[in-house]
Amino acid sequence: MPRSVRIASVNVNGIRAAVRNGMTGWLDGAGVDILTLQEVRAETTHITELLPGWHIVHDESLSKGRSGVAVLSRIPAAASRIDLGEGVDSRGRWIEADLEIDGETVTVVSAYVHSGEDGTPRQDAKYGFLDAMTERMSRLAAGGALVLVTGDLNVGHRPLDIKNWRGNQKKAGFLPKERAYVDRFLGDAGAQVVGVDGSTGTGLGWVDIGRRHAGEVEGPYTWWSNRGQAFDNDTGWRIDYHLATAALAARESGYHVARAATYAERWSDHAPVVADYAIGR
Repeated sequence: MPRSVRIASVNVNGIRAAVRNGMTGWLDGAGVDILTLQEVRAETTHITELLPGWHIVHDESLSKGRSGVAVLSRIPAAASRIDLGEGVDSRGRWIEADLEIDGETVTVVSAYVHSGEDGTPRQDAKYGFLDAMTERMSRLAAGGALVLVTGDLNVGHRPLDIKNWRGNQKKAGFLPKERAYVDRFLGDAGAQVVGVDGSTGTGLGWVDIGRRHAGEVEGPYTWWSNRGQAFDNDTGWRIDYHLATAALAARESGYHVARAATYAERWSDHAPVVADYAIGR
């Protein structure tokens, strides 16, 4: 019989700071079985010391104190991978873990897409990463596999995903070309998809669990700027995702954004994104 597996994803904005500010208090009561982290900004030994009792696969950035992605689980991963291909700046930004749960294999990805800056090499790196991510997600979805891509994609897909979307249409994170990648991720598998920027490409058939669960409403947001009173006013962005293959999306039974009750209780500028999936035979 399948069992419910809770998977949470969060950009911790530095694991040491997150734990110091109260992350473990949340985690102790969250009932999480698999935890994906972005912007770890630490070594594997630091994660082990700060979050004991978890099996960890981790890819550190080549630049100390930057990025870093990890998948933590209650059982050891059967395999893990970090390669997105030659010429792609993906170190500390993409890690896959295969987990064998009650006779089934589920692949969980922790992804941290570049933030970018329009008209600069940083944006070129972001598009290169999104190109490689598109190719990899196409392969991962083959054969009805159970795969979940989680993480901070640094792209708000639709106006519903950014409170102040009108003022951000020419800024990285809400550029039409960026959003078109997500159009293709979520387009019907094999269909020709016309992106919001007018480009065409093949749909990959993935499911945005957060949007499917919330429906056609603003948010729920997952990141808030530290400027002004963005958090208190809920002037946020929904840039943290659970993207599931169709096979896994059919197993989802619950989703929520674990937004802190108050600004003072936050331990990251992002909120955890949590969902339950029925896995096992």
